[in-house]
Amino acid sequence: MTQFDAVHPALGSALTARGYENLTSVQTAVIEDEAKGRDLLVSAQTGSGKTVAFGLAMAENLLDEEGALPRAAEPLALVIAPTRELALQVKQELTWLYAECGAIIASCVGGMDIRSERRDLVRGCHILVGTPGRLRDHIERGTLDLKWLRVAVLDEADEMLDLGFREDLEFILSTAAEERRTFLFSATVPRPIAQLAKTYQRDALRISTAEERQQHADIDYHAHQISAKDKERAVINVLRFHEAPSTMIFCATREMVRHLSSRLSNRGFAVVALSGELSQTERTHALQSMRDGRARVCVATDVAARGIDLPNLDLVIHADLPNNAEALLHRSGRTGRAGRKGACALIVPHNKRHVINRLLKTANVRVHWGPVPSIDDIVRQDQSRIFTHEALTTGHDDATMELARSLLSTYGAEQIAAAFLSTQQAYYQAPEDVSDIIETRDEKREPRERNDFENGIWFRINAGRKHRAEPRWLLPLICRVGGFSKKKVGFIRILDGETIFELAPDVADRFEDITETEGTGEKSLRITKIGDRPEQLLGSSGRGAPRGKKNTQGDDDRRRGGNKRFDKRTEGRSEGRFDGRKRSNGEGHPKGRKENRGKASGKFATDRV
Repeated sequence: MTQFDAVHPALGSALTARGYENLTSVQTAVIEDEAKGRDLLVSAQTGSGKTVAFGLAMAENLLDEEGALPRAAEPLALVIAPTRELALQVKQELTWLYAECGAIIASCVGGMDIRSERRDLVRGCHILVGTPGRLRDHIERGTLDLKWLRVAVLDEADEMLDLGFREDLEFILSTAAEERRTFLFSATVPRPIAQLAKTYQRDALRISTAEERQQHADIDYHAHQISAKDKERAVINVLRFHEAPSTMIFCATREMVRHLSSRLSNRGFAVVALSGELSQTERTHALQSMRDGRARVCVATDVAARGIDLPNLDLVIHADLPNNAEALLHRSGRTGRAGRKGACALIVPHNKRHVINRLLKTANVRVHWGPVPSIDDIVRQDQSRIFTHEALTTGHDDATMELARSLLSTYGAEQIAAAFLSTQQAYYQAPEDVSDIIETRDEKREPRERNDFENGIWFRINAGRKHRAEPRWLLPLICRVGGFSKKKVGFIRILDGETIFELAPDVADRFEDITETEGTGEKSLRITKIGDRPEQLLGSSGRGAPRGKKNTQGDDDRRRGGNKRFDKRTEGRSEGRFDGRKRSNGEGHPKGRKENRGKASGKFATDRV
């Protein structure tokens, strides 16, 4: 057992039985001579084996030379975790690690039967694992006494502070025995963690592993720039391209989790959802489905996914971008764990490119930018999988080969091969058609020449001057619906009851399909295609005023429409001409002008007559 010389013999045999050949960097660091008997402040990335690490580190305070433990009574070691799932996973890890020592390990977590936990505490335990709120509850009720505690471990300390458990942690640590060792394990060590360590640790040894300094070296990052309308299609194509046995998709809201999981389920993916509205039983069943392979995709929010550990997770998809660099690293760290390779895909709306660039720079992560896998890409990938299928590359017994020869003589090689292809293709869901984003990462912003729109396609939107339509909100609406930049929008002319605008030919067909099938996203706004240049609306010249240029024909000037709201001196007059009824009761006038409302109302009434 030479590879585990520094490990207590009782735990070394457990590691060997578990299949360990070598320890990770963090596991090695916490059992070196320099760390013995000292408090530890450890920063290491998610999935680096931190649970086994502090399990090994606490052994010198719990076990005697023969690897025995005293009679179970008040807990000798306490592990505090941010979530129920993580606490129960820590309990499972420590159970097999200390199995040969006869350790009794109990848990106290929210959402579980508190009466059963109380009975376990009365019977006694050696190691207690719990969440901050429930542990404090037991201490205040008098069912938990930490005066004999030898080791206290704060696992994922940064997440516990993020979740607002600082007060609970301080209360728990203040009631524990003073002569104890305290371990703080955290993915990062921001200032609040450093302050907590300074208050509750004595001469702590700072351990920063190579994995922590080299963020997720085993993860291959990919970023796909998309139109906002293509988010779900992009997620489906990324899933299909990778065909990972286990995938986690992160969303920003519960509603998005429900929507996306329902969409994927309808498309034939084996999917489960995790969000804060689920009960503990539902969460447990969802996670178990992922672990035993009945589900291959888990759609979750950041909060719901905190602390859970899904082994062998191959792919992480950011359907919604994370809020900060720490969230990006925490999400992505679900894959590429303990030396395994993983993949991470970021779905980036074209108008969020600057946001993700800033996050990637802060997180010190390099990504491969590329388009979303197309239908052709996915078909080629499927063919490659079929041609390298295990059934074709492995040997078979004599009985199977005899049956194969009989089948070959009956149907022929081509018919059998076609049947095999059909059987394999039936497992794959159909990919989606995702529109290309014209702009690329290295594209320089160059002014568009005027001849770009010689064959422009015209559209109509049912909002004009009387609806207070202005290019300042019309232009972003058009770009958002179509998923392109403003370079693809030509002339905009605002008329009395509608607005007409011009699009580049290469985006017009796609724009028409989107508006017909999905609308504009606004209940009252509709966009329809006109086609060729509407000569009867644009006057003899056949051309309206370009965006941002002065319109010599007058009232459809983009600049004039944009200034209307800001000209307070003419606000009452300009709006009153278009909507006299609203003006008759004085609505919309600036404050402090009450004395003029009656006159204005009368004037508009006379104008209408």
